[in-house]
Amino acid sequence: MIRVDVVNRSGAEVEESAAVELARSVLAGEGVGAGELGLAFVGPDESRELKREHLGIDEATDALAFPIDGLETLPDGMPRQLGDVVVCPDVVGEHWRAPLVHALLHLVGYDHGPEMEAREAVYARRRLDGGAQGAEAPALPATERKP
Repeated sequence: MIRVDVVNRSGAEVEESAAVELARSVLAGEGVGAGELGLAFVGPDESRELKREHLGIDEATDALAFPIDGLETLPDGMPRQLGDVVVCPDVVGEHWRAPLVHALLHLVGYDHGPEMEAREAVYARRRLDGGAQGAEAPALPATERKP
C-alpha cells in the first residue's frame, strides 16, 4: 500500500481524497506497490520560496517534486520513501491533476522529454475515459529515468 501524508498549508479548499487516489493510481501504474509519499498543498509565497531555493527561479509554480528513493532497489525490510510533491492551488486552480502527475513521474525518475510526455498522455487519456483518476497505465521502457 502507498501511504500518502497530506498537509494543506495553502488556505484553499482542495480535493485531498481525489489527489491521494490519483497519486496512488499513477504510482501503481509506474510499478510502485508500496511506499510513503508526502503531498503538500501550499500558497504562492511558499511555492515561490521553494522554487527559488531549489531551482534558482524566483516565481511561484504549479508543482514541485522532491524525490528520495524513486525506484531504486532497497534492502529487504526498508520502506520506500518516495519523496514529496508540493502543489500550489493558487497557480493550478481546477487543473491540478496534470501538474500532480508530472511531479509524481519526476519522483519515480522521469526527466523531461518524449517518454515523460508519453506517460503524462496515458494518464490524461485514462482520466478522460473515466478511469480511476488516471488508472494504471501500461509499462513503457524506462530509458529516460535516472538510474
